[in-house]
Amino acid sequence: MAKKISTRLTLTVGLLGIALASLLAQPAAPYNTDVEISRFDYGKMWTFEHAPMQYFQETYGFQPSQEWWEKARMASLKFASWCSASFISPDGLILTNHHCSRGEVFKVQKEGEDLENNGFYAPTRAEERQVPGLFVKQLVKYEDITSFVEGYTSQAKTDEERLAKSREAMQAAVAAYGQKEGWAGLELEPVVYYSGGKYSMYGYKRYDDIRLVLIPEIQLGYFGGDPDNFTYPRYNLDMTIWRAYENGQPVNSADFYFPLNPEGAAENEAVFTIGNPGSTERYRTIAQLEYDRDFRYEIQKTWMDNRIKIMQEQYDKAPTPELLDQIFGLANGSKAFGGILKGMHDPDLMGKKWKMEQYIKSQSQAVKSGTDYWQQIADQYAPLKGYSSEITLLSPNPMSGTALQLAFGTYALIQALDGDVSEADLAEIKKEITDLAPGLNSPYEVEYLTALLEELQEFAQADDSYITQLLDGRTPAQAAKEILADTKFSNEKKLEKLLEGKPKKLKESKDPIIQMGQLLVPEFQEASMAFRASTPSRRALEGKIAQEVFDVYGLAIPPDATFTQRIADGIVKTYEYNGTEAPYKTTYFGLYDRYYSNNGEFPWSLPEKWLSPPTELLKAPLDYVATCDIIGGNSGSPMINTKGELVGLVFDGNIESLPGNFIYDATVNRSVAVHAGGIAAALKYIYKADRLLKEMGVE
Repeated sequence: MAKKISTRLTLTVGLLGIALASLLAQPAAPYNTDVEISRFDYGKMWTFEHAPMQYFQETYGFQPSQEWWEKARMASLKFASWCSASFISPDGLILTNHHCSRGEVFKVQKEGEDLENNGFYAPTRAEERQVPGLFVKQLVKYEDITSFVEGYTSQAKTDEERLAKSREAMQAAVAAYGQKEGWAGLELEPVVYYSGGKYSMYGYKRYDDIRLVLIPEIQLGYFGGDPDNFTYPRYNLDMTIWRAYENGQPVNSADFYFPLNPEGAAENEAVFTIGNPGSTERYRTIAQLEYDRDFRYEIQKTWMDNRIKIMQEQYDKAPTPELLDQIFGLANGSKAFGGILKGMHDPDLMGKKWKMEQYIKSQSQAVKSGTDYWQQIADQYAPLKGYSSEITLLSPNPMSGTALQLAFGTYALIQALDGDVSEADLAEIKKEITDLAPGLNSPYEVEYLTALLEELQEFAQADDSYITQLLDGRTPAQAAKEILADTKFSNEKKLEKLLEGKPKKLKESKDPIIQMGQLLVPEFQEASMAFRASTPSRRALEGKIAQEVFDVYGLAIPPDATFTQRIADGIVKTYEYNGTEAPYKTTYFGLYDRYYSNNGEFPWSLPEKWLSPPTELLKAPLDYVATCDIIGGNSGSPMINTKGELVGLVFDGNIESLPGNFIYDATVNRSVAVHAGGIAAALKYIYKADRLLKEMGVE
């Protein structure tokens, strides 16, 4: 059980410990340790149930009132299952990002319309369009259930039993809270914090009638595209306005919304971001981070980069919105992984992680008694390195090409024919194969297969003989061409005859797709089994290490992000970059400079109605930066001031923020937001959305 220490006492002990730890004899450091460590290395994504009120007071001279705190929680929303949002008017108006909304907008596009390039604005409420399946969730209640869960797990004798008991406890908690007064009718979610150090129950109210009110053209919501992604200064109107309805009427949100303040926040002013950060890995050990750096992220980034190249070729020849979305998603992921990898190669950041690990170990009673959880988890990861490429590259992902999917299909068919399987199951497997097979005739299939074979070759371990067998002396490009040329799977009649064969005949077939399956699928299964087999012990060790950190710092540090509601504090602040200094805010004037500097070419193009801007728009602020701690999932988060006013809309982080996956460093880590004044200016001068401005109380 976690030690119950107050935040103040924990912080004092922690800071004293850091000073003492520097005097302790330490093993030789593989990184630069001439760095200062801080409890904020674990970030500032505070949970609402365990927020550091005293820290807010000491840092900003601000003590949130109960009313402020309740409104901050109730006005902030989960937008579907991927973003954040907030209420911004008494009548259910919702603000989130363009990039969070774009995929949903197509569902209400009428024949002859082009909402992507022309945007959308409903002049009246009657013209607001409901999107089927879209929802938002509001956190109405929360409660600590740690003691409830510990009642189930305290007698567990093994790691596997403890994991099973904790799952059983959370299921029981959901059942119990479903009958509890004030919780009935809410959508319940049990949440694990600190790898099992704390547990909470969250109760959400769900709104299922969400209607589109306004979305800018893609040229504004996507302005700068991938080249400007994760950069700053930024010029992006990444916003969308929706409205929640209940029983056919706009939701009455008069008691929980953020009034929009077009003045925004001044430089060095305190601001707070409320949203749902998706995931962070700040409690991972040095051994885990080194595995991530050398294998996990390196392999995944290479895989993404290769698919982006192929898909960009496709898009250049036959552009579609769906393909562009896929490219942007992959490019976003590639840049994110690239930023994380850069951070993992930074001797100062890794030095902080190493030094913090040594400090926690110096305080650990387990280590003092001869049990080193950090070494144990390093021992768990050592054998996984040999399976690192297979677990990623051999997964039958559609973006790895049809040939790999068919290899898995044929392997499954042979296994099914060898076993006791029903005719219906056999027919289903065969149908999947025949449905996939035409994909082999895609003009890009040879490129996908070449990329896969090149990746398997690049990341091969010394004992990976299956790759040598598959290539058989050929280059990946030669092998891909010959495999696709020789397979019977691309011929409907030959495929039909092949599928009727007996197990032995299929297994011994010389068809290269079947041979691929016999070589690759067992390798993937072995890798999957290795990772699965060690999962309980690895998770248990992560929990024990997180508990060791918790025993030192207690609630003075936040848990890792879990796509649950958090509040992150910071200040509006400039930073040094690229040999100069970034302004804390940008203006629409800068947007037009980017447009003309790039000759109006996409992704810096602008719609016709934006090409004659009034002077008032040019002077208006557009984007700005703050030190608030964010990560994926925070997109669409409101940024508010101490008065509870909305001053910005989070949509990105700068490139320097990407190592925030494993460590928070406020020196250059910045969240990027659309300025509230930029939102108001676009509504007033371009979209003529006076009814919305009036509803939000903006003159």
